[in-house]
Amino acid sequence: MKLRLTPFDALIVVDVQRDFMPGGALPVPEGDKVVAPLNQYIERFSKANSPVFFTRDWHPKDHISFKGHGGIWPPHCVQDTEGAQFHPDLKIPTDNKFIISKGTSRDFDAYSGFQGTILNDLLRERGIKRIFVGGVATDYCVKNTVLGGINLGYFVFLLMDAIKGVDVNPGDSDRAIEDMLRAGAVAITLEDIG
Repeated sequence: MKLRLTPFDALIVVDVQRDFMPGGALPVPEGDKVVAPLNQYIERFSKANSPVFFTRDWHPKDHISFKGHGGIWPPHCVQDTEGAQFHPDLKIPTDNKFIISKGTSRDFDAYSGFQGTILNDLLRERGIKRIFVGGVATDYCVKNTVLGGINLGYFVFLLMDAIKGVDVNPGDSDRAIEDMLRAGAVAITLEDIG
């Protein structure tokens, strides 16, 4: 049986930004491969009048996560830089869309789209019950957004055909998927949506 989208469902597109794409400052291997399937999800959600949320890292240049400031990552997604922009082929709708910036203050890191943002407030205001999550990276911001959503009481679908991981350690992405499913997320692909 196929899932039917309703206005009480929301799509969350996680961090599909230039710096996380091949050639970027912190590239996710094959990260650009999520763009085409995500565009199909965006189209389905827009047709169903379901909101689409785009999270993005939006860091100050001296962010705590950066090497040189106590962190483990190279500088990436610095506010108002080209690297922080969304992938140019990502189809961002003109209406019923929301951009959620995270990691915006120097001393606060945020892997989840819910940490230090108004994402949960916006979902609650709209009566959202189910969230569908895709993007990059499977083993960091996707995982933490999914787990955050579950902890906040949402029914969470993980879009298996629209995620890619960093795999700093081999198998990190597979372990992250296992963790998400064990916590209650449901793995689906575009074919599962009616």
